[in-house]
Amino acid sequence: MRKTILTMTAACMLAVTGVSAENSANVADVTENQISFKSIDLNSFCKAIMKGDFDTVKKLIALGEDVNQKSLGKTPAIFAARYNRADILQLLIENGANLKTKCDKGITVKKYAVNSNAVEALAVIEASSRK
Repeated sequence: MRKTILTMTAACMLAVTGVSAENSANVADVTENQISFKSIDLNSFCKAIMKGDFDTVKKLIALGEDVNQKSLGKTPAIFAARYNRADILQLLIENGANLKTKCDKGITVKKYAVNSNAVEALAVIEASSRK
């Protein structure tokens, strides 16, 4: 009798473990799909800024890209500050970027530069605020 109970318990445990592993695989698939879906929301202008592609950013501005249009709740200037792209940040400022606009979470461009230890970008922000 004990042997039968132990065998049934082991079989039930294996069955439950199999179901649990199956469910966690589905959760992983959903998470991966959500991540890839969210990455689509970042516009190409901000991607170029993050990569530091000055020429592409300059061309997109010349083609009429809005230097204050948010992507994922952040302005292009925030992306430039966060990734310490001082040359691109200067280009954005020269083309009318508003450094006073906060992200959707209420954080300023300057605070992003400080938090990211983006010394060069912070220098550009401080120089533009003196003008």
